[in-house]
Amino acid sequence: MQAALCTQAVIYKSPISGKSNRLEKIMTETHMKKLLAAALQAAESAREVILSYYSGNFDIEIKEDQTPVTVADRRAEQVIRKTISTAFPNHGIYGEEYGSDDKNTEYLWLIDPIDGTKSFVKRYGMFSTQIALMHKGELILGVSCAPAMDELAWATRGGGAFNANGQLHISKVTSIDEASISTGNIQSLAAGRQWKALGRILANANRTRGYGDYYHYHRLAAGQLDAVIESDVNILDIAALYVIVTEAGGRFTDLDGLKPGLDTRSVLAATPALHAALSAELEQA
Repeated sequence: MQAALCTQAVIYKSPISGKSNRLEKIMTETHMKKLLAAALQAAESAREVILSYYSGNFDIEIKEDQTPVTVADRRAEQVIRKTISTAFPNHGIYGEEYGSDDKNTEYLWLIDPIDGTKSFVKRYGMFSTQIALMHKGELILGVSCAPAMDELAWATRGGGAFNANGQLHISKVTSIDEASISTGNIQSLAAGRQWKALGRILANANRTRGYGDYYHYHRLAAGQLDAVIESDVNILDIAALYVIVTEAGGRFTDLDGLKPGLDTRSVLAATPALHAALSAELEQA
């Protein structure tokens, strides 16, 4: 990812309706550009930290939830927090490694410095930095950066989703038998009530994959995959990806059809028509 990419990435189209005056539009656009610029700079700073450890030696600790954590996770979150708090000192921050003092602030940044630490530890590149912004409970901005894969995607609400190649658009697939579907965290899906329904879905799909982590959401937003079904996630894993997928034209809920929130634990993301078809199947569990 070239450093200039973060500057080029500050693209924003106003979501303000035609009834609003020009000054309000300009103020909104300017503010969103500042928010996005801070998120992209934070992602770039974290990328530099993460790659500095990726090929070297580091200690691995096991947290209470039995997931690994490294010095790279902690230092990456520290630089993200510093970048954001310097730009927006009154905003709240909720991070994977250092939590949050207050999740009820008007602006709340959601950070996972290394989503996919197990991949990072095993030295393969299916991990990413996830940075999202929630305003009054609504997700409005997302940046997803995969340092080892040199991949970056970002979106703002009403402004579209983008990567280094331009604007992102989901596919036009509408039916399960046409669809390429990727699943994540099969173990927890297998233990859930919708396992049989998922089996029917995958048996009828055109193609199945199990990419996991950030990767299948990037592919979905770019129209290279048609649906993602995943469980055992938390909001820090998927908040930025929600904004990216929805701004690319997709529908993104949990497996019960609910909009993502701080307590979300599963994902059903797809083209709108395919989402409806998949939801109907899952309801027959």
